[in-house]
Amino acid sequence: MNIIIIDDDFLVCTALKTILETSQKVKVLATGENGEDAIRLYRKYRPDIVLTDIQMQGMDGLTATQSILAEEPDAKILLLTTFSDDEYIIQALKCGAKGYLLKQDYESILPALEAVESGQTVFGNEIVSKIPDLLQNASQFDYASRDISQKELEIIQLIAQGYNNKEIASELFLSEGTVRNYLSGILDKLNLRDRTQLAVFYYQHKT
Repeated sequence: MNIIIIDDDFLVCTALKTILETSQKVKVLATGENGEDAIRLYRKYRPDIVLTDIQMQGMDGLTATQSILAEEPDAKILLLTTFSDDEYIIQALKCGAKGYLLKQDYESILPALEAVESGQTVFGNEIVSKIPDLLQNASQFDYASRDISQKELEIIQLIAQGYNNKEIASELFLSEGTVRNYLSGILDKLNLRDRTQLAVFYYQHKT
């Protein structure tokens, strides 16, 4: 897969490029040091994935993510940061990022890139552990008015926590095909495009 890496720490960029290209599964097309670089390099290279830090000098990664997705809604952007602040996590979901990982969880970066390339939304282990607390005051949105069943709501909640279809199937004792059918129906009922929009919808409707 072809990616670009954005981080204002040159050593981090270099280390990530070396580690990922050693796998022979990733080609780093370019690196940059801020959000402006992310936008410029995305337009130039149209990579499969943008791997970007959040806090940087100049334009930050979240702002760059919003700008890129405004131009190209199908762009895949994975946020990689040292910060696990709740507000960052919420913003990452709301702006449409495909995932949020901590830099110190470096062993998960390549698997996360592969998951994002295949269409999944991913979160690092520490991030996943925080999500239940973020969801404890879950939405009072009237899902029943949209003909969303209790089972469908459970699927929505698991998707919001970053579960993929296989994991949801295991958690709810369903087949993957059944989960896919449920998801398709949920998206139709809520007039949403994909599971990322569904996760964002869920967060936006929390109290």
